[in-house]
Amino acid sequence: MASNTLRFKELLSLSFRTFRTKPQRAFLTIMGMSIGIATVLLLVSLGYGLQYILIGKLMTTEDSLVTMEISYPTESNLLIEPSYLDKLKSYPDVAEISPVAQFPCEISAPDTSKLLADVRIIEPSYFRLSGTLPTVGKAITDGNGTVVSSQMLVALGLKADETILGKLFSLKVYYQDSSTNSTTEADSNAPVPVQGIISDDAMAPTAIVFSNALTGTPPFYRSILVKAKNVDVLEGLRNKLMNEGFIVSAKIDLITQARKITNIITIVLGVFGITALVVSAIGMFNTMLVGFLERIYEVGILKSIGATDGDVRNLFLLEACLMGLMGGAGGVIIGLIIGQIFNYGLTLISTRFGGTSLNLFVSPIWFIGLIMGFSVLIGLISGWWPAHRAAGLSPKEAFTKS
Repeated sequence: MASNTLRFKELLSLSFRTFRTKPQRAFLTIMGMSIGIATVLLLVSLGYGLQYILIGKLMTTEDSLVTMEISYPTESNLLIEPSYLDKLKSYPDVAEISPVAQFPCEISAPDTSKLLADVRIIEPSYFRLSGTLPTVGKAITDGNGTVVSSQMLVALGLKADETILGKLFSLKVYYQDSSTNSTTEADSNAPVPVQGIISDDAMAPTAIVFSNALTGTPPFYRSILVKAKNVDVLEGLRNKLMNEGFIVSAKIDLITQARKITNIITIVLGVFGITALVVSAIGMFNTMLVGFLERIYEVGILKSIGATDGDVRNLFLLEACLMGLMGGAGGVIIGLIIGQIFNYGLTLISTRFGGTSLNLFVSPIWFIGLIMGFSVLIGLISGWWPAHRAAGLSPKEAFTKS
């Protein structure tokens, strides 16, 4: 079998000749491919954007992934006694705990009336383990501060924005001990400044403070945040706590379910995009086939002057690959531009209504590389049959059929 006589540089020059002689056809074919690629990129980017937004809301801190919240069922009338904390700390799979107490309280500022709300009494590790972070401002870093819910500020007739940060509130907490049917009052040691706001309409009027900000200690706890040593022991520790009668809630379960749902959405969107891409690929195949039929005489000339079957085959395949590569590059550029335009518009709307920036279209670098490779593959597939037909022609057949 004769070896190829045309070098890659010569094949590349001959391949670009097609784009110069039939520019309109080449442009329309590349644009059709670009629109198909852009459709795939946009739809899959939408799926990834939804996934990142949803999981980003759930996974705010790394420690929260291996943390469970335990509490007794309401109907059991059981309370978590302070003595249980030492027992829980002794479990070999427990890395850290953070008890949470919740009681009714009266809260007021100098220029507001008193409001009956809830107070959540926490330890310094609460925000890190729970993954609950303020929407405005920052988490409490010392005992002299509070994080409040937006609903509490609304109930007090205050704005839930940055202007409220630093405002001083006084708290009177009512420790209700159901075992003795007694109520003990505890005041804040001093008026506490607002350091953060949690903007959650589903959250009742609530103030979050450190235990050392109040006089007295809670007689019992509503729940405990339990951090496992690692994700491998999480399931076993959860089963052990459930056997003790606790209701166990783990954020990793929500994230796993959310990832499954968003993966399904991404796959469905990708299927719709691939449908558009298949139509573009058919258009490319048609272009390559017509190009072969128009260039049978040229194939005969190439073979008569010494070009091998491999040279002719490589010529047609290289043309198809270049067309697929250009279509992929054009599609990626179009898809990224349209995605950024949508992201910019959504961010403007979101910030205008008091929200944060919103990136609904997210395109991972690896997916862009994958889609570029897929574009070249489509070119190869589209050009294989015309290349095979051209390589199989003898000079005599080529001149006869032309």
